[in-house]
Amino acid sequence: MKPQDVTTGKSNSLWIFGYGSLVWKPDFKYKRSQVGYIQGYKRRFWHGDNFHRGNDELPGRVVTLIKDDDASTWGVAFEVTGSQVEESMKYLNVRETVCGGYVTKMVEFFPEGENQPPVQALVYIATSDNTLYLGPASPEMIGIQIAVCRGKSGHNLEYLLRLAEFMRRSCPHVEDHHLYSIEAVALKVVSYVLAAQ
Repeated sequence: MKPQDVTTGKSNSLWIFGYGSLVWKPDFKYKRSQVGYIQGYKRRFWHGDNFHRGNDELPGRVVTLIKDDDASTWGVAFEVTGSQVEESMKYLNVRETVCGGYVTKMVEFFPEGENQPPVQALVYIATSDNTLYLGPASPEMIGIQIAVCRGKSGHNLEYLLRLAEFMRRSCPHVEDHHLYSIEAVALKVVSYVLAAQ
């Protein structure tokens, strides 16, 4: 599905699911937001970023979703309505598709809390056939890479720490081993660098 397919639809309401930088910095207007999860995907720092959090020589690492039937990924869904639909899609097309190399899919989003029915939500996913895709690596390798990279939107470390902060604050019951193990490595690298100065 292409972003423009959404804006040409009949619906005047759309949910957009964020699981990376969108959870703390959506940068588009929305009617409301809801913490929750999607099923069948795991979040991994397997995607390269040569714009926002890195450059061509030293690409940063940001998250994407990897299919896994037994997994779920927590994040935030934003409901956009009326003119917000087209405005948010135009903005995200540049941020996620042109600069980030992501494609769009519709997934079922489950809001946190009882008696909340799931909704269909648009999500951006970077696939392995993308030139920016870096693939799996150990937490040590990923943590070191994140600790030293920087792009136009700031340090790659900031991206990692803000995502970890969101998970601890908004989803304290969720144990995200991949995220927290990389965070621990990156913070250790930074402490070594600071101690050496």
